[in-house]
Amino acid sequence: MSIEQKRVLTTAIPGPRSRALHARKVAAVSSGVSTGLPIYVERAGGGIVVDVDGNQLIDFGSGIAVTSVGNAAPRVVEAVQRQVADFTHTCFMVTPYEEYLAVCEQLNALTPGDHEKRSALFNSGAEAVENAIKVARHFTGRQAVVAFDHAYHGRTNLTMALTAKNMPYKDGFGPFAGEIHRVPMAYPYRWPTGRETCADEAFAEFVQRVHTQVGEQNTAAVILEPIQGEGGFIVPAPGFVATVARWCKDHGILFIADEIQTGFCRTGDWFASEHEDVVPDIVTVAKGIAGGLPLAGVTGRADVMDSVHGGGLGGTYGGNPVACAAALAAIETMRTDDLAARARAIEALFRPRLEALAAKYDQVGDIRGRGAMLAVELVASADDKTPNAALTSAVNAFCHHEGLITLTCGTYGNVFRFLPPLVAGDDLLSEGLDILEAAFAASV
Repeated sequence: MSIEQKRVLTTAIPGPRSRALHARKVAAVSSGVSTGLPIYVERAGGGIVVDVDGNQLIDFGSGIAVTSVGNAAPRVVEAVQRQVADFTHTCFMVTPYEEYLAVCEQLNALTPGDHEKRSALFNSGAEAVENAIKVARHFTGRQAVVAFDHAYHGRTNLTMALTAKNMPYKDGFGPFAGEIHRVPMAYPYRWPTGRETCADEAFAEFVQRVHTQVGEQNTAAVILEPIQGEGGFIVPAPGFVATVARWCKDHGILFIADEIQTGFCRTGDWFASEHEDVVPDIVTVAKGIAGGLPLAGVTGRADVMDSVHGGGLGGTYGGNPVACAAALAAIETMRTDDLAARARAIEALFRPRLEALAAKYDQVGDIRGRGAMLAVELVASADDKTPNAALTSAVNAFCHHEGLITLTCGTYGNVFRFLPPLVAGDDLLSEGLDILEAAFAASV
């Protein structure tokens, strides 16, 4: 890598050049677009982000699970440069190109299930979800869609309706799209009767709510993140996802797996649905697919995806050739370098350190996740699960000050999520965990 994989602090965080740029941001950019850590990036690679002041920060966020293969990954850079020199855009709906086909072929092969599939490409995760819902409604002839508590599916009007959290995603932006119905998530840490009963009781509540409030015959799709992302990296109770998928099949309802944050080796499998051998009818993908370029996809059963009339799916930029070239190179990197195995190795590195934190501080209420998609939930104490957003904010600020890019999430703002690039080295990750430990020592 051209950037030394080492944390270097040459100024306070943020430094003077970043502060000057941030002043320009305040004057030029809508205040609705906020930044968690206002350091302005000059270069990045591996597990390091270099800012305009020359500081080198350890990256525990990957741009929210996007740069899984690392920033400026060599295969991605080469593929993008080659494609840019050939052509940058024609619009696939006007004059198509092979790169789009190749990405769809990869998605059809990689997503769970050996059935015949079809794919379509878009620009963002929210677009992918919107189009998955369009397809489901068209295929089934039904209107209703069921989503879960703590879900995050995007910021467009329809996906805001699917998203559970009001602030900052929905407040003041309604009215939202109709025929969206919400049911409880099997959230083991916060299930009222405990982890052991969570899967069965959550499924029974799900069935009862859909039956009485929606009607199975009216339901086009159930959409679920196999591990919830923005909602707090909630891993559903074992067996819950598979049981919901089977119930959907029994009632002619399409099961949509939102794998936008969990997909492409992040959880130790190519897709998180594989952990419980779940084969969704439709899968939505984005984030890690293209090494940092904007690309998203919807992959589903051939009969479902082909049910839509010609021209019903598409978009001017969807499946842009440069983004497609990047995706093919990123997928090659994941396969050649076995980044699914690397995600499992990262979990093996992180878990003992996070468990040590939990043993030392009873404010660490829960450790959860899979692969390189891990989280800790902070609470008042072991006996009081009141969300501790204040401690979360303090630890986060300490990490940023010390040159570690960390992310928070959760419905209650009290969860740390860890999403390091899958190519980051163990020494660098260990140093980041040292900083996290120091943050707790200084903040608790």
